[in-house]
Amino acid sequence: MENQKKSGINHFIHAIKWSLSGLKATYCDEAAFRQELVLLAVCLPLAFWLGQTPTEIVLMIGSLLMVLIVEFLNTAIEAAVDRIGTEQHPLSKKAKDAGSAAVMFAILNVLFTWGMILIPQINR
Repeated sequence: MENQKKSGINHFIHAIKWSLSGLKATYCDEAAFRQELVLLAVCLPLAFWLGQTPTEIVLMIGSLLMVLIVEFLNTAIEAAVDRIGTEQHPLSKKAKDAGSAAVMFAILNVLFTWGMILIPQINR
């Protein structure tokens, strides 16, 4: 059965298990991910409190979730590169640096989104 292609509900159930395994591994192995979860835990209630419309709330929460999504992808890139080899190589550096830059831009997106929503409220 393990070698057979899974389909339908069986695939869905396995996909959830694989996703939870990835969540657990990332949580256990990546300090940055744990820090971003703390950011989410603090800012999630703030989004509901400070957002004045459903659109603002969705944008604020969505930008936070995007950081976690990009961190998952960055972790996957790093793991794949490390699986190939741990020696220094320009392409390995390029891949890891690009993943890190993606996380940085996701965080900048949070700052931009929250700033564009909250700064006008401060000026009222």
